[in-house]
Amino acid sequence: MPAVKLSFGEVLSESVSFFFSHLSLFFHLVTIPWILSLLLRVVGDLLLTESPLAMLIEKAADSIPSVMFMVGWMRVVLVGPARVGQLPGRSWSARESAFFIHLLKIAGITYLLLAGFTLTAGSIDPAVLGQVPIDPELARREAMAAPLGTGFIISALLALRVSFGLAATAVDLPFSPRQSWALSRGNAWTIMGVLFVIFFASAIATLVAALVPLSLIGGLFDSRLAAAVIAWTAGTLVSYAGAALAATAQAIIFRRLTGWRDGAVVAQDS
Repeated sequence: MPAVKLSFGEVLSESVSFFFSHLSLFFHLVTIPWILSLLLRVVGDLLLTESPLAMLIEKAADSIPSVMFMVGWMRVVLVGPARVGQLPGRSWSARESAFFIHLLKIAGITYLLLAGFTLTAGSIDPAVLGQVPIDPELARREAMAAPLGTGFIISALLALRVSFGLAATAVDLPFSPRQSWALSRGNAWTIMGVLFVIFFASAIATLVAALVPLSLIGGLFDSRLAAAVIAWTAGTLVSYAGAALAATAQAIIFRRLTGWRDGAVVAQDS
């Protein structure tokens, strides 16, 4: 295969352009996963305690509707809207299973490190940071969590580098993280940079989308849950938009690095 040099600006601009040119299709595909994610958030708030473990359980469960949407959206990018198949969220197929298994291979260690960091660090009050004398219990938790945090950052960057291989499972191609690693040589920092910018911008936009409605209408409701649901509704939708942008970039990177075209055989880099 000829060497391909990715351009940060081109991949990012093409991803943004594709997403906004298919905005109506996005709302069509995201509806059911969006509702499922919102229901999980509401049920989690009602049934689970406000603890780091409960948050991790909720995030793990939310990966199911997220995977359904990501598979459908990647198929839009690679094979077109006419061949998306069933509407995401209606049922779980073998394609979603393959995507989920590939995702575990890529990000499973990252999630475990995040879980370990969250459970080890626990809830830290910012007001106590920097106090003298230092709280021994806080110092112990910080010392235990620091290696896990460092490992999480490193593994997250490595996961970003090979995450474009997820697009292969969306079009039923056998693919592995090892192949993604080999094909990304010479473009690693570009891939990680594009996806980091998208995920970081998505996180900021999600936070703003949740907090602004909450601050504007929070006083109109006697029920905290009612105001929170409105904030979650906006925040969840924006987070799915960020996921769509990331999936678009991953599919574009996959297509460029492998030379894949619908119906063509992808050369396997050993």
